[in-house]
Amino acid sequence: MKPSLLGHLRTETACIEEFLSVLDREARAMSDGAFNDLAAIAAQKTVLLERMAELDAQREALQAALGFGPGRTGADAASAASGPETERAWQALLEVASQARDHNLRNGSMVYAQLDFTQQALHFLQASAQLFYGPDGVRRTQAGSGNRLAAG
Repeated sequence: MKPSLLGHLRTETACIEEFLSVLDREARAMSDGAFNDLAAIAAQKTVLLERMAELDAQREALQAALGFGPGRTGADAASAASGPETERAWQALLEVASQARDHNLRNGSMVYAQLDFTQQALHFLQASAQLFYGPDGVRRTQAGSGNRLAAG
């Protein structure tokens, strides 16, 4: 049985929706400080990205088999020629893909904001540590001022 463009678009849309769900879980994990969850989420994203690339290549092959060119132009033409239901499925896929792109950009911004905060905190702590703590971790005092609270 030859796969239909409509069925393929629905499958591709479902995969992107799953990716969108994982992106939302990733954002929640970062917002909640659940950074230990991010490795498993990244693995899921990788699997889904590979699957989306596979589905995209299959759709382009299906477009070619139907006599249409590759890429967005070919997909637009193929979906329009396949009827209103297929055209709606293609538009739904484009909408979900746009949402996934936006959510992925949001998550990337969250990652970079966290990295920037962490780097600033490290720079501050490294500069402050030189003023207050010696290499042994004991608070430095001015020579002749104050007593050490612990002998050691």
